Amino acid sequence: MASDYKPGHMDISQHKKTYHGFLVGSKWTFILCVGIMVFLAVFRTN
Repeated sequence: MASDYKPGHMDISQHKKTYHGFLVGSKWTFILCVGIMVFLAVFRTN
């Protein structure tokens, strides 16, 4: 219920873990994409 709401008392530990996982996944996806682009640039054929 809305009357039970107390600002600042919500447990957000799962939210923090999920966000941290999202950041880690995004970082590794970016690194992988850059690695693929470097690989393609080095081994390109004309």
